[in-house]
Amino acid sequence: MKFDTPATQNPIDQLRVIGRPTDRIDGPRKTTGTAPYAYERHDVAPNPTYGVVVGAGIAKGSIAAMDVKAAEAAPGVLAVVTARNAGKLGQGKFNTAKLLAGPQVQHYHQAVALVVAETFEQARAAAELVKIEYKAEPGAFSLAKARAGAKPPKADDGPGGTPPESRIGDFEGAYAKAAVKIDHTYTTPDQSHAMMEPHATTALWEGDRLTVWTANQMIDWGRGDLAKTLNLPKEKVRLISPFIGGGFGGKLFLRADVVLAALGAKVVGRPVKVALQRPLIMNNTTHRPATVQRIRIGTERDGRITAIAHESWSGDLPGGSPETAVAQTRLLYAGANRFTAMKLAVLDLPEGNAMRAPGEAPGLMALEIAIDEMAEQAGIDPVEFRAVNDTQVDPEKPERPYSQRRLVECLRTGADRFGWKQRTAPGQRREGRWLVGMGVAAAFRNNLVMKSAARVRLDARGVVTVETDMTDIGTGTYTIIAQTAAEMMGVGLDKVVVRLGDSNLPVSAGSGGQWGGNSSTAGVYAACLQLRELVARKQGMDPLKAVFADGAVREGGKSATLADAAGRDGLVAEDKMEYGDLDKKYQQSTFGGHFVEVGVDAYTGEIRVRRMLAVCAAGRILNPKAAQSQVIGAMTMGVGAALMEELQVDEKRGFFVNHDLAGYEVPVHADIPHQEVIFLDETDPISSPMKAKGVGELGICGVAAAVANAIYNATGVRVRDYPITLDKLLAKLPRVA
Repeated sequence: MKFDTPATQNPIDQLRVIGRPTDRIDGPRKTTGTAPYAYERHDVAPNPTYGVVVGAGIAKGSIAAMDVKAAEAAPGVLAVVTARNAGKLGQGKFNTAKLLAGPQVQHYHQAVALVVAETFEQARAAAELVKIEYKAEPGAFSLAKARAGAKPPKADDGPGGTPPESRIGDFEGAYAKAAVKIDHTYTTPDQSHAMMEPHATTALWEGDRLTVWTANQMIDWGRGDLAKTLNLPKEKVRLISPFIGGGFGGKLFLRADVVLAALGAKVVGRPVKVALQRPLIMNNTTHRPATVQRIRIGTERDGRITAIAHESWSGDLPGGSPETAVAQTRLLYAGANRFTAMKLAVLDLPEGNAMRAPGEAPGLMALEIAIDEMAEQAGIDPVEFRAVNDTQVDPEKPERPYSQRRLVECLRTGADRFGWKQRTAPGQRREGRWLVGMGVAAAFRNNLVMKSAARVRLDARGVVTVETDMTDIGTGTYTIIAQTAAEMMGVGLDKVVVRLGDSNLPVSAGSGGQWGGNSSTAGVYAACLQLRELVARKQGMDPLKAVFADGAVREGGKSATLADAAGRDGLVAEDKMEYGDLDKKYQQSTFGGHFVEVGVDAYTGEIRVRRMLAVCAAGRILNPKAAQSQVIGAMTMGVGAALMEELQVDEKRGFFVNHDLAGYEVPVHADIPHQEVIFLDETDPISSPMKAKGVGELGICGVAAAVANAIYNATGVRVRDYPITLDKLLAKLPRVA
């Protein structure tokens, strides 16, 4: 099915199941510990062995010598896999660095060996016996120092590709003439996904066929890259990932655990289980790269933007890509004269790549502070300043309207609900020793759609089974797919079975870029339309007039239960949703407003987030209960980004020092107060037949800036370098008598 005209009335609009707050159908399995995650698949891989990855001890250079004899002779050891005995490996499309080093080392903790043993403890002990001599080379580990040599990157060729530079009008001239202006630089640090489940894989060879049970957000991408890396035909590889314990973009691509588990299993002739140790997750896999961002804005006296520029610098390994932190600035606010640019420095740190809302999340951390600073300079309330500079068309392509844009409604709804009118001037509200302030920020994230396929089966019991390789990374995918099938086929959720995360199933959109929920359910919609037609025609009914409800199909004077319509052999339909050029005719984005109240201890600088509100406009919300959880989780991540998350770089040795959950701080329950989420009631027929959009990444966009703006309102101290820790406040805090 091709979606190339706006959606009209369709079966989803009945809203008997879709749009209702629904408990997760996979919840009982997860809460009882019976949901099988990648490292736990004892049932499918009997008599497993265990592998432990050895990571490189240098950041750049080569392996001069490696002695594995002591490790091979250790109790229980079955094999030690290195580049010397792994055979020739290919390079996957989505990997910047090789997943098994040797002799060259590209970054710290790059995998250099896998020790396989009968037990995990034996493998771990033997891994300590691998002796490696390195020839280290000087590397670049500081973005601040490498910034001067940064160059414009190649355009991102992924979904939502971003050119490295854009110019509209005459920014320099307009900025020089602006009545009010700012020019500030902001920084964001390296951050880790820090998901609960480690990168883990169980690998099994059956002849020349490989099956891996792994934690991967994009099944078809992972399968293709694994086949390419191991020089196998794609049809010889099966990748299974039915449950994923968090990803945030860190499991979008193939990582060392998958490749090494497969290599180890080939060598020992038995299944191998590999889970990356936490330090290797942070140094061996990907992270959100640090940025330096310069923002200049000029306005008229009435606050209307006449000139806006946003430049961003980030770093990555040779051949890597930038953090697209200027993407939202090209679209979010009006202004005739515009300039945005990205520059990429070569750094020898672990690979920088996608982390929840790549681009917009760190970009808004800077932009939405700058917007607040501009509002203050112009003497305008921050909510009203954003409203004054709203636009209903793409500012760079005025002929291209937004499909839906209700940013101002999000902001004004939030301001009213949050009590924004009670906000005082900076540093004026005090409660004992606490300085109290409110902050706001706009939320923005583009709406992307991806081709997605599904297969649906109707059996003699009237049960509908949905099959697609779509993944559930804790987002509630099982449930919204079940809701879609139930709505389309007129059955209850108890009559729907969902099978996900297996490369033997039709290829879906996968979980990434906020496209997963909308795209995958659209694929199920397409397959269900085919099944409805099969059922109706079998019963001699007009498919366009047939009504599916209460487990039956009716048209005119005819009716039949779905069980009877399926017959003994059942019915099967398969289709995919593909997209035309509506995304070229209309700018499709999601919007929101974040409001935060903080208290800052005037003596210690301790920061406490007291309450939070998010108001979101993101098309039809397929399951409000799951969507609310997604936004609350994203808001929590935003608090972490604002106040505590920072991978500390050892600039001498080139690695992240705080590479575990003891040293890399993330929010805990005590850090998070009351959180409220409001969804505006909207549908977007330009987006898909579901009239939905993504929302899971929108929830993090702008949160950190709202916290930063609240801290400024509380204290009068402006911090432009994240995270906002007490040492950046203490010297300037107004004391309380």
